[in-house]
Amino acid sequence: MNKPLRVKHPIFSIANSALVDLPAPINISAWWNFGSLLFLCLMIQILTGLFLAMHYTADINLAFNSVNHICRDVNYGWLLRTMHANGASFFFICIYLHVGRGIYYGSYLFTPTWLVGVIILFLVMGTAFMGYVLPWGQMSFWGATVITN
Repeated sequence: MNKPLRVKHPIFSIANSALVDLPAPINISAWWNFGSLLFLCLMIQILTGLFLAMHYTADINLAFNSVNHICRDVNYGWLLRTMHANGASFFFICIYLHVGRGIYYGSYLFTPTWLVGVIILFLVMGTAFMGYVLPWGQMSFWGATVITN
């Protein structure tokens, strides 16, 4: 037998079985990419959020001015803020498509996994609301007022 090195070599075979020769479901399609896209979006959100947090001031009187400072005075701060805001929207688009794919393919039949996903969805929605309120502009103020009353 003339097997490739990735199969013959003991160390490469571990990486091969974990990364290359994966078992795939028969109904695999482009819809199965949204879990990976969610992970990519989450990493971008975490990175941009950390960079934004370096210049953000968490005070009711100074929050709006710190966001202005990020957009106007920090190098590429406007880009970071835009990436973070649009990344959140793209994250939710991917979540809805991921959940829709799960409903279409009947993934809700695996009840424990589905319930963990629903809990994660609610946690993400709460986190997104907190991020929406952070700039403390007019939209943030009234959004917080409506939700908390």
